[in-house]
Amino acid sequence: MPKTTAGGEPDQSELPATLRRSDEKARRTFAQAHDAALEQYDGNEERAHRVAYGALKHSYEKVGDHWERKPRPGPSDERAEIGGSGTEGETAEGVDANAPKRHLLNVARRLSIPGRSQMTKDELVEAIEQRNRRETQRARE
Repeated sequence: MPKTTAGGEPDQSELPATLRRSDEKARRTFAQAHDAALEQYDGNEERAHRVAYGALKHSYEKVGDHWERKPRPGPSDERAEIGGSGTEGETAEGVDANAPKRHLLNVARRLSIPGRSQMTKDELVEAIEQRNRRETQRARE
């Protein structure tokens, strides 16, 4: 189902909840990429959804229960660097795993993740993924 209205604006009711809690540019990026992919892939909703999240994660990262603009656009994790869906490599569930450790520490601080100063970069990514899942679940309730 298309994610934009006839006027080209994102249809809030058709967007995932994490995007409804995000800024307008994030919503527009997801909706436009989704609709273009839906048309290109003959209505394949699952593929359109994957393409839209790929486009979103190029410029945004998931922080808690919403998406925020990344300091620098680019691939967010190993899978995105290699080539996306159907490739080997780990996905970081919207966490910008390619960001510097200092940035991940800042995100972890904002999410009140305990023990963050002693964590490796990989541990920070995993802790942020877990907190994001928890915050998203809490927002749904």
